[in-house]
Parts: sequence; C-alpha cells; structure tokens
Amino acid sequence: MLAKIPDDREVTVLCAKGGSSEFVAGTLKDRGYDANQLEDGMNGWARIYERVEVSEYDGAGTLYQYQRPSSGCLGYLVVDGDEAAVIDPLRAFTDRYLTDADELGVDLQYAIDTHIHADHISGVRALDAVGVEGVIPEASVDRGVTYADEMTLAEDGDEFQVGDATIETVSTPGHTSGMTSYLIDDSLLATGDGLFIESVARPDLEEGDDGAPEAAAQLYESLQERVLSLPDDTLIGGAHFSDAAEPADDGTYTAPIGQLKAEMDALTMDKDEFVELILSDMPPRPANYEDIIPTNLGQQEADDDEAFELELGPNNCAASQESLAGD
Repeated sequence: MLAKIPDDREVTVLCAKGGSSEFVAGTLKDRGYDANQLEDGMNGWARIYERVEVSEYDGAGTLYQYQRPSSGCLGYLVVDGDEAAVIDPLRAFTDRYLTDADELGVDLQYAIDTHIHADHISGVRALDAVGVEGVIPEASVDRGVTYADEMTLAEDGDEFQVGDATIETVSTPGHTSGMTSYLIDDSLLATGDGLFIESVARPDLEEGDDGAPEAAAQLYESLQERVLSLPDDTLIGGAHFSDAAEPADDGTYTAPIGQLKAEMDALTMDKDEFVELILSDMPPRPANYEDIIPTNLGQQEADDDEAFELELGPNNCAASQESLAGD
C-alpha cells in the first residue's frame, strides 16, 4: 500500500469524520511522508462553502457565486441597493445566507429555486420560514409539491426586482418538467441543471429511463430556443460543476454563451444527434436521490443532520462530460 503513496508531494488523508485520517496521517509522517489530514473528514469538507464575485457580470449591483467544492453545488446571490436574492440555496447553509446579507448591509428578499433538486436539500423553505419570500417554479408543482400554497410560484416571464436588478423567469424544461432558469439583469442566466459550463443536463431523474428520450428532446428545444438564442456575451451559470469544469479568470464557474457554443459539440448538433448522444453515456444517478427528491417535494421529512448526511457525495446531475465536450 505504501508503494502507491507518492513521496514527492504533500498527501492529504480523508475519512468520514476525521478520527481515522488523523491516525493514518500521523503514521505516514512517522515514515517520512509529507502528510496532513482534513479536519472533521468528509463532514468538514462538506461544510466548506465559498462566495466568489462574478466579475464579468455587468448588470445592476453585484453578483456572487456560492461554491460547495465537496459536491459541486453552485448558488447565486444578487445584491443591489439594500436588497438581495439567493438562487438555489442549500438548507445546510441557511444561516450563511442570512449572515452574508447582514455583512453586506442588505435585506434578503427572495430565496429562489430553479427546480426540484435531486442531489441536495433545498434551502428555500428554511429561508421562507424566517421571513424571506420563497419562490419555486410553478411548473414544478405538478410533481407533487406539498407546500406550494406557502410559496410564490414563478411562471415564464415573471420578474423579481432586487434594487435596480431584474430577475426574469425563463422556462427551460428538459432536465425536469419544471426546470426554470433566471436571467439576472440581462447579464447572467442561472440555468440550474439545464446547462453547465462543461456539460448539459441528464434527462432521466424525473421519469426514469422510459421518459428520458422525450425529456432529452425537450431539453434540446429549451437550449436552442430559450438559452442559446440569447446574446453570445450572456454568461451561463449552472447549479453544479464537476472536476472537468475549468473556472473563469475570476474563479467562478461561469462562461459566455458564445464560448460554450464553440467548445461543446452537443450545442451545435441537430435534435436527433443530441438526443442520441445524451442517452448514450449517462453517469450513475446522484447518491440518495430517491430520498432527496421526496424531501424537496415536502413528501418526506429529514432533520438537519439527516439532510446533511443525504447530501454527501458528488451531484451527478449532468450527462457525461466526456461525450459532450469538443476536442
């Protein structure tokens, strides 16, 4: 086993909670390795959440991207004047959004979801419970959302004002029937799981394998008619990133539409080619998605600790990046 461990660079040892990794790291140090361990293990890794300013955003106010490295989850904080809105918040970081708003001197007005997530527990209901206006796509309600009467339902074309910044609702079904994007002051389209900077959505998480071909065709239409029809300098910001994603110069996982058209073969294919490609190489479904989806629909309950445990692991909400990118 030791022969497989590199002795010419730093080695980080990781376990679930940190106890075993501390022992192993100590043993490796005793044998001459440059070893350390991640405090609190996977649990500690999953609690890392970074806020990075999107420097290429040219709309009103300031736009930040939240990044959770352990799972690749991304969210967005729009700030202008004394108001703010968060898109795709995570329940595990409810307090973080409120703290950030306080530090920035703004009132968090909206907590907005792009769709019913399959890889993490949404923070929209938790934020709504403390006075932030919760917003979910109207098109997602038919999946069985039990708390729709408590939320503001966003329909295609609806707008939400944050200071002078306008957040426009753009219906983009395909990944799910209720998948919805939000155009932030004509500068960045928060695409949820519809389009990432390195891949496009997988179409099988709502209707399974049988419904995937129809969903893939719907995804193609959404991308071509609602997303790629925007100006080429419009930034795309998805709800996830993978190891294959290259961050922009500002450290955010965003890219202009024109760049994605040039780099991602799937975006220039005809519908039949696109559907065939998407269905040919899908990765395993997200860990615990069969519990996470009902929890996000309100059909199943999970306390904070249970919700956090459900989220550990990669998101796998994209189709395989290897088959989608250009050379």
